[in-house]
Amino acid sequence: MPTVRALQRQWPQARITWIIGKGEHSLLAGLSGVEFIVYDKATGIAGMRALWKELAGTRFDVLLHMQQAIRASVLSLGLNANVRVGYDKARAKDAQHWFTQYQLAPHPNAHVLESFMDFARLLGVKDTHLEWNLAVPHVAYEEARVISGDASYLVINPCSNARLRNFRNWSVEGYASVIEHAWVQHGLKSVLTGGGSSLERETGDQIEALCQPGSVINAIGGTSLKGVLALIDKARAVIAPDTGPAHMSNAMGTPTLGLYATTNPQRAAPYLWRDFAVNAYPDAVRTYLHKSVEEVSWGQRVRHADAMDLIKADDVIAKLDALLAHTVEQPTTGSVDES
Repeated sequence: MPTVRALQRQWPQARITWIIGKGEHSLLAGLSGVEFIVYDKATGIAGMRALWKELAGTRFDVLLHMQQAIRASVLSLGLNANVRVGYDKARAKDAQHWFTQYQLAPHPNAHVLESFMDFARLLGVKDTHLEWNLAVPHVAYEEARVISGDASYLVINPCSNARLRNFRNWSVEGYASVIEHAWVQHGLKSVLTGGGSSLERETGDQIEALCQPGSVINAIGGTSLKGVLALIDKARAVIAPDTGPAHMSNAMGTPTLGLYATTNPQRAAPYLWRDFAVNAYPDAVRTYLHKSVEEVSWGQRVRHADAMDLIKADDVIAKLDALLAHTVEQPTTGSVDES
């Protein structure tokens, strides 16, 4: 989004078409100045052919190949574009550089957000200040208000995507300890958010069972994506592992505490709140890969089921106290209410 906004500032009249996944579109729908073309990954090649047919009469000046996946590269082959821009060879995954004419300049050890912004820089954009302005409808704020009530609260999204060997989830006992501290020391309830998978629901139930009555609201599986965005916008702070809601929180300007052990927060933590990420990644690299951070490649994952156990509740509580002390409760500016 900051890259899109930077392009819009540079060329206000430019037509921007964003080819986006079905789930992601439900989060980003309503953005000003963007035409969305929705591709449902479940439709496979048939869906790609339908998309190619839809765009057959359109020739783009520039195609920004910002998604590093072979599916996205195959999809790009059916699009008409004068120029195709992708990542430099060091950053390109799934041989993406084979599908583009021009590559970004090398940018070693770049944060993901900076890698995206490099596309704007390559096109000559100078004003790269960060701006999101996500569209959040009034009905989403009503949804959030019904869930949270009038009390001040934290949002805790305890689970990341249930992909194979993901290993990004922290312990239910750890979350329960943080929830108790927030309730007793700061008078903050905690609202649990997440999808409707069995893992997420079970995790939420286990956390809730360990907490004092009244200290937690379990909304896992009970919100829309826009509703989660509204909850995040009104929250005092957000706690999450390496997952989408952490970056949604960053986009809304909400104080964010990320939990990192299997991924490097210097590359993937919420960009505006990197100093408040709990960083057990060096310990995980040393413990399970038997190397130092300097010896592994940028973006190296630690795929071990016990890695997140290196994060201790006391460390998270200390970061939360520091985050709350550093920030004051005030209206956020990361959204636009589009009723």
